[in-house]
Amino acid sequence: MQNETTTIQNTPGSGKVTGGGLRAWRMNWIDNSRYFPLMLLLPVLIFFLLWNIIPLLWMVGMSFYNYSLITGMPPRFIGLRNFFDLYDSYAVWGALGKTFVFVFFAVGIETILGMVLGILFWGSTHLPGRRLALTMLFSPMVLTPAATGTFFRLIYEPTFGIMNYLTTLVFGTKIDFLGDKFWAMPAVLLVDIWMWTPFMILITLAALGSVPRAELEAAEVDRLPWLKRFWYVVLPHAKFILMLGIVLRTIDAFKVMDLIYQLTRGGPGNATEVVGITLFRKAFEGFTMGWSSALAVITLLIAIAFTSIFLYILNLRRRGAQS
Repeated sequence: MQNETTTIQNTPGSGKVTGGGLRAWRMNWIDNSRYFPLMLLLPVLIFFLLWNIIPLLWMVGMSFYNYSLITGMPPRFIGLRNFFDLYDSYAVWGALGKTFVFVFFAVGIETILGMVLGILFWGSTHLPGRRLALTMLFSPMVLTPAATGTFFRLIYEPTFGIMNYLTTLVFGTKIDFLGDKFWAMPAVLLVDIWMWTPFMILITLAALGSVPRAELEAAEVDRLPWLKRFWYVVLPHAKFILMLGIVLRTIDAFKVMDLIYQLTRGGPGNATEVVGITLFRKAFEGFTMGWSSALAVITLLIAIAFTSIFLYILNLRRRGAQS
């Protein structure tokens, strides 16, 4: 049987491409078209528009209205009154203060522990069982906050929890960790540190992996002390990835809600009521959608301000390193 090859037949004036030439024409259009990358991004842009931009615009618009799902009345435009009510609310200022305290201690302790443990794992590449230890160490990140909260509620349980068993052995008394105003926030912080320190370990390992091996070997040949080796060789290369990890962790800690709600419901009293819990209660228990939208806008602006400050500092250091 004679094989027939289909070729491009582009008759002058006809504007038609036939046979195998159609495939060649498509490939040529993909290579030369400036719209093809936009077509690849189009599904992502549509998803981002539907699930981010439109709800964000709706939230900003709703913050200027008095709207409650309980009364059944239509939204009523009140301008900036919701924002003035937020400014005069002691509960909101208290929740913001507790949120900042939570973010400061959680991110600070997780960063220090993550860097220390990351450096130890980085320097023990030939240690037996290293991969198994890393796998077990990263397992808390896999758990959902709801599951983690339920798990630690049993650990902190004042009657049969293992924490009270240990405190009884050491101090001879039991402590209601989640029911005492003094211990509630440290108990919640401990759970968050247990859950997210592995993330900072992972960031630290990624940052240390970016250090050129030639510079490390040169520092070893010059017999630099360990502290100087870290400060002058490792940190200049690793600080950008470390800063990025701190930014991501700060944003995530600032919007914490589900873990604390599962542990304490914001109690006892309002000892652990952060902004996320206040927003949840007003929106889905009080159904005051206008007031809640205004608080969500304020929270978003604070998160954007945090991110902008971090990125500005990171950009300044990068410019200094390049100069």
